[in-house]
Amino acid sequence: MLVVNTKSRSGREAFEAAREALAARGVPLMSSHALSQPRHMRQVLDDAVARGARHILVGGGDGTVSCVAAHLLGRDVTLGVLPLGTGNDFARSLGIPDSVEAACDVIAQGYTARVDVGLANGRPFLNAASLGLATAIARRLTKRLKQKMGKLAYPVAAASQMRQLRPFRVRMTADDQAYELEVLQLVVGNGRYHGAGNVVAPSAALDDRRLHVYAITAPSAESGREGTGLGQLEDLATLARVALSLRRGQHVEHPAVTSLRTSRLYVEAEPRQEVNADGELIGRTPMLFEVVPAALRVYAPPTPEPTH
Repeated sequence: MLVVNTKSRSGREAFEAAREALAARGVPLMSSHALSQPRHMRQVLDDAVARGARHILVGGGDGTVSCVAAHLLGRDVTLGVLPLGTGNDFARSLGIPDSVEAACDVIAQGYTARVDVGLANGRPFLNAASLGLATAIARRLTKRLKQKMGKLAYPVAAASQMRQLRPFRVRMTADDQAYELEVLQLVVGNGRYHGAGNVVAPSAALDDRRLHVYAITAPSAESGREGTGLGQLEDLATLARVALSLRRGQHVEHPAVTSLRTSRLYVEAEPRQEVNADGELIGRTPMLFEVVPAALRVYAPPTPEPTH
């Protein structure tokens, strides 16, 4: 079955292109659905699985793919991804190209992989969950802004949010290790990428059975200037320097960044913080993050053979 979210950034144009590309590659479809109302997704998926569909091909952004994946956990179903959103971080972590035709090539080749799924207070996520700046950006990333600006929507939303940035205190327990930090942002990654191509950690992978966590600490708290104009400038300058290194994964070397790997993370925050997972606001702290190993089967490009 093919289901496409036509409200994703390029979903409406991609629906017919995907059907034609799949047909040209000999991929038969039991049914295909162009959905403009995401609330209908659950019923469409239930009906398809009940009718015997074992390969669910989904066109949309990370939010759509994450919603579908959450509904397919525990079922004997393979997920195929057509990346049609703004960020497409799950597809990027899998190595799926961002064109409809190339993504259909991956599905037609038939190679599959087992990937981990993260849980945030029991709610599944694929890429990353975050507190702080990334959550504030997600709140500003309206459908209209993403449709209009494309990938530029992220820096535009970030720039508009910077002036309201405030540090907050987190208390974390990672496995048996405790941390207490004043931070500007906390990211808990299941996959390799978040925020339209930012690297969670250089070693992060969708099948490593670990969550990769990084926190950007607030220099204003250490200098005693928190809450002042000079302190905010310190924090903004630190964020800018860390942001420049996120694309390459070099942020973990910055002195303001604390990073760790864990299979389980419990987070409290003061004041309480909203949590964003795969672009959707899912609740507030306290939050327990866990990983479910190899919980989802997906179409993916074949892993290259090692060279000698």
